[in-house]
Amino acid sequence: MNTHTPNFGPFHIRKWYGFVDETLAGETGAPADGEPIYKYVIAAAIHCPYAGQYVQDLTGWIDASPALGVEIGRRLNALSGGKAIESYGKAILVGTDCEYEHGNALLTNPAANPVRDAVGGGKSWVPSTGKRGVPGTIVDIPLAHKDALYVRSHYDTISVSFNDGPNRDEVILIWAFATRGRLNARLGGLKASEVKGEDGLV
Repeated sequence: MNTHTPNFGPFHIRKWYGFVDETLAGETGAPADGEPIYKYVIAAAIHCPYAGQYVQDLTGWIDASPALGVEIGRRLNALSGGKAIESYGKAILVGTDCEYEHGNALLTNPAANPVRDAVGGGKSWVPSTGKRGVPGTIVDIPLAHKDALYVRSHYDTISVSFNDGPNRDEVILIWAFATRGRLNARLGGLKASEVKGEDGLV
């Protein structure tokens, strides 16, 4: 039996994940200052053909990665019902037979730009993180305003784990999104309502 046969362009995707996190009140029980915050996570467990190897040229994965971005955007809009997205972030969770660099090949701009398109554009760079891990490893994904990094209220995090991944020869590509800033944020600075959206900072 052939295993790891490509089933999404050059990629073999074992599994897609989709999570919704809805928060209606703060940690002390204080009600939300407005709408609840919805956070969404879309992730894919992808077989890494480079597992156990040092490979100098990773352009094969980078060049094919825009299709992953398109699919992540499509799945986000299906999961969220098209809710407006204000923040985003990304991460990679790399199996122990893989290099961190293998996973990072799927986090570069070619993959990110279709995701920006799916959320109505994004001027900011996308905050990201990553680590090596095993099934059940928790990864904390940073979030920031998609058009202006100086909006303090939108610095946030969502933590996720995957009960069955990553396998040793897999990477899990993860994107996270939020519909607003933190509930009851009160640290001052640039407000989301004041964003110019010109340079990704303000």
